Amino acid sequence: MNYPEQQSTDSSFTGRCYRHPGRESNVSCIRCDRPICPDCQRSAPVGFQCPECTRSRNVARRPTLPYGGKIAQHAGLVTIVLGVLNIVMYVITAATSPSGIHHNASSRFFIRLVLSPTIVAQGNEYWRFIGSAFLHYGFIHLAVNMISLAVLGPAIERVFGHVRFAVLYVTAALGGAVAVYAFGDPITATAGASAAIFGLFGALVVVYRKLGLDLRALLPTILINVYITLRVPDISWLGHIGGFVTGALVAVALVYAPRNKRALYQVGGVAAVFVIMVGLTVWRSTSLGAISF
Repeated sequence: MNYPEQQSTDSSFTGRCYRHPGRESNVSCIRCDRPICPDCQRSAPVGFQCPECTRSRNVARRPTLPYGGKIAQHAGLVTIVLGVLNIVMYVITAATSPSGIHHNASSRFFIRLVLSPTIVAQGNEYWRFIGSAFLHYGFIHLAVNMISLAVLGPAIERVFGHVRFAVLYVTAALGGAVAVYAFGDPITATAGASAAIFGLFGALVVVYRKLGLDLRALLPTILINVYITLRVPDISWLGHIGGFVTGALVAVALVYAPRNKRALYQVGGVAAVFVIMVGLTVWRSTSLGAISF
């Protein structure tokens, strides 16, 4: 179709709408200069645009996060959901514990989900890897982890988005559980969100390095947590290290994936982390006699 060469600023300009040829128009789109009738005019900061140019503008300006995904309207939503799940699990175990709210570990529900390598290997109860990440030994244990989650979670979730942040958290929790299972005392039971929290620390270190930020501002917080891990009795240092390393590896896959094939490399990187965890799990199960070849 041929369009008039006159500009819409010319008062004598008259053409026919490119979408409705039967309608005359003396207004043209300020971007493509095609005539548009009143029904096709879309307000712009200056003049009017046609529907097609309006759609292309909206697509081009759709905000995205630096490592993929859409900017969420409710930043921190996954963090809130994870916090609520941890609290709900504590309430359930406390309410069902015969020893009262301060000794929720005696709950049958708690005993069913806590991570014990020997029990996992003997009964193939691998759901304990993730179930134990939502259990806590008492209110203080819960409070410390939830405060850490509230401080770290929203900021990291804003960087990665809902889906990638959830994958990071869950994978780090599994990484801590696998480290305990593969290298820990077979009869020692562990639980808590600490592995996932340390996974967020690991991811934060990677993001700082990627952005060229000064890690000295972050080191004191990490060192304090490492000191507590090593000095306070009954804390699973293996779970913390496993979560930290896993979170860092997942973050590397997320932030260093090339832009043109970002999703493919990110999925492949996370899948590689899972392959390592599965390999360690099979190796430990074999050594404990749960799997034989």
